[in-house]
Amino acid sequence: MAFSCASSLSVFLLLISYTSANFNNEFDITWGDGRGKIINDQLLTLSLDKSSGSGFESRNQYLFGKIDMQLKLVPGNSAGTVTAYYLSSKGSNWDEIDFEFLGNLSGDPYIVHTNVFSQGKGNREQQFHLWFDPTADFHTYSILWNPQRIIFSVDGTPIREFKNAESIGVPFPKNQPMRIHSSLWNADDWATRGGLVKTDWTQAPFTASYRNFKADDACVVASGKSSCGGSSGSQGWFSEELDNSKQERLRWVQKNYMIYNYCSDSKRFPQGFPPECSMP
Repeated sequence: MAFSCASSLSVFLLLISYTSANFNNEFDITWGDGRGKIINDQLLTLSLDKSSGSGFESRNQYLFGKIDMQLKLVPGNSAGTVTAYYLSSKGSNWDEIDFEFLGNLSGDPYIVHTNVFSQGKGNREQQFHLWFDPTADFHTYSILWNPQRIIFSVDGTPIREFKNAESIGVPFPKNQPMRIHSSLWNADDWATRGGLVKTDWTQAPFTASYRNFKADDACVVASGKSSCGGSSGSQGWFSEELDNSKQERLRWVQKNYMIYNYCSDSKRFPQGFPPECSMP
């Protein structure tokens, strides 16, 4: 029995070592003068005080993949703060896939802000509340990005799908490799109630935490070549779409927790909605 337990423990530890990425191998703290920290390879924290925020980026560039990260957001009175977690390329015609978490007064819900940029054009915002307290524990925020669609998910529940609409003239992010970025910064000119609520610096430092990064079979691009080569189609996520159960969950989120959708903002688009808004 003792041998069996020891063997089980060894297997468990082996699985942990394979499934939980080493942050020191995967990411660089890019700014913040010591406010970003990697702890024991497995935990990364970003902090914000009145002098500065902080941020990190991935060493790898990706062109398609399924990317998971567990985050625990700034607790308490986080009004004025923004925790951004996104994929982005460089240049004036950049592509970008955004999660942004807009802080709020204690007891008020966070706003999850999502956006998709293609060839430098964004303005595709959808915003949500969450069905749990994202500051009490870690939760998994995922981006599935393949040539047909981008799916934003929280703990495995899809909250948004952005489909490839090139057939009706809408550019789609599919040619530019992107790095993963994250930052914690002060945006009290707009983040909370349109800038009416300012950051309470007596609550600083504000801290967000990250763990369990996974991008196991995402396509890494280096020196112009993809790690997937010509075998991308063998990756399950490469052609993944929402099945009936996931579509039902998506409808549930959008009915009960979506608080803004650019595709229904007629004041913003008096000449008519963007063409992708007409897609089913």
